[in-house]
Amino acid sequence: MSTLEIIAVLVNVLGVWLTARRIRWCWPVSVVAVLLYAWIFYDAKLYSDTLLQGIFAVLQGYGWWRWSQGGLSEGKVHVARLSLREGLLGLLFGAVGAALLGGLMVHFTDAAVPWVDASLTAFSLVASVWAARKYVASWWLWIVLDVIYVGLFLFKDLQLTAALYAGFVVLAIYGLRAWQQDLKSQEQPPFPGADSTTGELIR
Repeated sequence: MSTLEIIAVLVNVLGVWLTARRIRWCWPVSVVAVLLYAWIFYDAKLYSDTLLQGIFAVLQGYGWWRWSQGGLSEGKVHVARLSLREGLLGLLFGAVGAALLGGLMVHFTDAAVPWVDASLTAFSLVASVWAARKYVASWWLWIVLDVIYVGLFLFKDLQLTAALYAGFVVLAIYGLRAWQQDLKSQEQPPFPGADSTTGELIR
């Protein structure tokens, strides 16, 4: 356990909590978090995850832009449903990305667990894009990924980071419930007999 890992854990927790609360400052906070973990993962020979942190840094800018494009209520963004088509495309992208990245890591690096690392990396990108687009389903994917990450970091003797990702599971469940409630309230008409999208009285 290092001072760097402790700082990275605290910054990550803050970023995920802000995301669950739908506060767009989660994105710049997360930039700091991913840069700290890029160094930690490189030192642990988790090269796919190191690469992931660099891509995450770019995605934070995309997320900040998406969350700044209107749809705010009391400083918080509105959330949305993931369509079946976009969901399937995202999962397909994750599978193809995992296969390609895993193959590269096996043949060109001394990565510790190339296939698991590559799969988590690819699907984390999918989850990040879904979160940037404010899809509630992003939390379901994060829950699955974070559970697997806990096992990976225990295997790599990164106990504090494993504890962080266990906390992420709890925060992801909280985020899922909060976003589901927010989506439900968005889809409810402001008063009985009103259209849920326009708020106008239905005659």
